[in-house]
Parts: sequence; structure tokens; C-alpha cells
Amino acid sequence: MATLAFPTPPPAPAPDAQQLPRNVEAEAAMLGAMMIDNRLADDLLDRLEPAHFYEPLHGRVFAAIRTLRSNDMLATPVTLRPMFDADEGMKELGGPAYLAGLTGSGAGLIGARQFAQQIYDLAMLRALVSVGRTLVDRAMDTSEEVNPRAQIEAAEEELYKVAADGGAESSVKTFAQATTAAVKMAERALNSGGGVSGITTGFDTINAKIGGMHHSDLMILAGRPGMGKTSLATNIAFNSARRWMRDMADGIAPTDSVGAKVAFFSLEMSADQLATRILSEQARISAENLRMGKISKAEFHQLAGAAADLENLPLFIDDTGGLSISSLHTRVRRLQRRHNNEIGLVVVDYLQLLTGSSSRGNENRVQEISEISRGLKTLAKDLNVPVLALSQLSRAVEQREDKRPQLSDLRESGSIEQDADMVWFVYREDYYVAAKEPKRPVEGDDARAFDDHARWAADMERVYGLAELIIAKQRHGATGKVTLKFDPTVTRFSDYAGY
Repeated sequence: MATLAFPTPPPAPAPDAQQLPRNVEAEAAMLGAMMIDNRLADDLLDRLEPAHFYEPLHGRVFAAIRTLRSNDMLATPVTLRPMFDADEGMKELGGPAYLAGLTGSGAGLIGARQFAQQIYDLAMLRALVSVGRTLVDRAMDTSEEVNPRAQIEAAEEELYKVAADGGAESSVKTFAQATTAAVKMAERALNSGGGVSGITTGFDTINAKIGGMHHSDLMILAGRPGMGKTSLATNIAFNSARRWMRDMADGIAPTDSVGAKVAFFSLEMSADQLATRILSEQARISAENLRMGKISKAEFHQLAGAAADLENLPLFIDDTGGLSISSLHTRVRRLQRRHNNEIGLVVVDYLQLLTGSSSRGNENRVQEISEISRGLKTLAKDLNVPVLALSQLSRAVEQREDKRPQLSDLRESGSIEQDADMVWFVYREDYYVAAKEPKRPVEGDDARAFDDHARWAADMERVYGLAELIIAKQRHGATGKVTLKFDPTVTRFSDYAGY
């Protein structure tokens, strides 16, 4: 590579900085080529960021060129000059004449794209050096407050940021590429036999309404306490994992399966509690009886058989409490690496138990929840998997005559509704009807007491064991509701056949 002449060379870097990878000449040559040929500038502006330049002045020149071109103006030494009249760094190099000097050689026109790639690669190497130095500095700290595991997760997060930097260019697709992906999705739905283009929920009625859980979607499943939202999430996670296991046994390619390996982040319940629930659902034995040991030998054998059937179930449970949104990202990516990028569904129970990157108490809770919901959507897009996050609802529901939830009931932040691709609400009318039971009449009470209790019993019989899944928001289709059957003894949802 020919050495380019600068009008006045940049100041020599500090001794420590001399060890950092860089090519200031390539930066100067590329900037000169961009000012000579603005069509070349338009091609290169999306490939780099100002921070990718080792010489700070070059980063500012690049940013100025981007500003002018975004306003559809020519970017030349003449048009750039007013933007650097007060720039101290430019003055140290001889003033605006430095801009003209950058265009003095046309060598950059030939290799500008290669220079851009080299600038980016060297910036990545400098970022790796920075991560490594920070990791060493933190590892040398042996004070009592240090958490080595947290340091490892922070390092993984920083390394991922370095790897993800510059991903915008690779995410741009031609219309032909996009339509090919759309046709493949339709073919997958056709071959699944159930109209499922995404990951199956295991419920035919829900799949028929939403077409499955789509890649890169954030789905919010919300409900008041006692509605069964954790049970429904557990059922969906189990159904998806079991379908994956069945498809693999049938020789179906992983990319053609509508099942998924599932990562379940249980921030409220322990892994063994969650496993107990799933075994209870599949063995159809009361979870309460399981915990208290009130089961027969026959039921125990039934339970052992269910456990043996499910020992290879690709459902991975992380019950670490108090996770931050960045730690969640790190753990999901780690699972993806361990399982050949086959984690196809992430479940988070529940959103409000996550913390932001810089939590500062309740006064900033709305901003923290906003950061968490954006982080979950980013996770879904980055890994191209559906993310199902459970959420609490505000107590406003209890103040209304009609207890069915609305989007405005999502607790603490409107950004949850904004970031979500789908919002589901679980509503069980029998929960509220049961709470209104009048005093049970006894002999000697007047007829009104018997009539009141009879009306309540009729209402309870009408709604007992039924649940509604209200689809309040869906980017891919219509909203509406799905009726499900709910068995409270084993906390299991199922499709409801009749009305």
C-alpha cells in the first residue's frame, strides 16, 4: 500500500496508544476519496461510524460528510470548511487546508472500499483490546464486593456488542431475499398440517388465531394474580419442547419443525417447583397432593412414568432471581451456543422481576420497565426467536364491573404495549364468580337466600373451568379471544370444544 502525504501529519500518539491497531493513512485516503466522489461517500456512509476512526478528527470529518449527504448537499472541502472553523483539532493540523490536502491524492478512489473494511476491522481489534484490559483490571480487584460471575457475564455482554457492531449492513435484504423467506414461512405453515408458520403453542384454537409464535416477535402474556398466566406459559413451553422432541424422533429437519427447544427464565418459582407443575400436568395428579405426599402407589408409578418420558425434554430452566436485562441476554446467547443455535423460544416469568442496567429505585421505575421491554424486543430480533414475557396488570381491573383486562391495564409503562408484537390477557370469570358466593342458606332462611345461592350456583356452573385468552394486540392479524378449558387441580389448559 502506498504511503499518502498529509498536509500536516496528526500528532504522535501516546506511547501506550502506539500499541493499538490503526491505519491513519487509510482513514485519510478514504475520506479524501469520499470528498472527491460523493457517490462513493453514499456507498460507504452506512458501513462505518465516526467512532471507528482512530484519529478523532477523521471521525468528525466523516460525521460532517454524513450530515451534508443526509441533507442532499455536496460534501467537498469547500462545503465542509464552515463546519470546522472552530475545530481545535483542525487548527492544530493547519486549519481548513487539511481538508483540501486530503483530496490531493486520488489513490483512495481505487481502494476506498478496502480501506473502509480495514478501518472497521482495526476498530474491532481496538474494541477487543479495550474489553481485554477492562477484564484484566476487574479481575485484579479482590475486594469483598466483587462478584466474579457477574464479571464474566459483563465481559460476555461487551464481547457480544463488539461482535454485533456493524450488523446493520448485513441485515439489509433485497426484496427477492425477503419474499423467499416469506414463501418458506408459508410452506412451513402448509407442511405443519395445522396452519402454523411459527412455533406451535400446542393449542389448536390459539394457533388458528395467531398462526403460531413468530420469529423475532415479543409476546406479552398478562393477567391478574390467580388467572393462571404462569400455568399457560408453562403449558406452551412444554408443548413446544415436546413437539420438537417428537419431530426429531420422526426425522424432521430442525428448520422444518414447528416445535422448539425452550429457555424458561423463572424469576419467581424455583426450577423444581416448575418441574413439579409440569409433571403434575402430564401425570394429571394434583400438584398440591404431590407436594404433600398425598398420592397412592399407582399415582407414584404414573408420576415416575411421566418423568421417564420427559427426561430428554429440551426445556431448560434458569431460576436465577433478580436478573438484569443484560444478564438475560448473556444467558440466552450462552444457551444458544451450547445447543447449536437451536433455542427457538424464550419464556420470561415475569417481566417486572427483571432489573434495568442502572436501576435507581422507584422514582425511575417507568424508565426501567421501558428499558426492559425494549431489551426483550431487541433479544427477540437479535436471536430471531419468539420471546414470551409474562407481565402483571394494575389493580384498576378490580375496580371495574367488567373484570376483563384492557391494554391500559399493563402495569407501570405504556412502552410494554408499544414494544410488543402481540399482547395476550388471561381471564377466568369463575375466579371472580367464586369470590361472590353468597352465604350458604340453611334450614329456616327465607326463600330469597335460597334463590340467591341457586342463581350463584347456576352462574358458577356456566363458567367453571373456562378461561379466555384475549388477544388484545396482534401485528400479524386480527384481535379477538379464544376460549380454553382450565383444570385448576393440575393447573392445565386445553382446547375447549364446545360453547
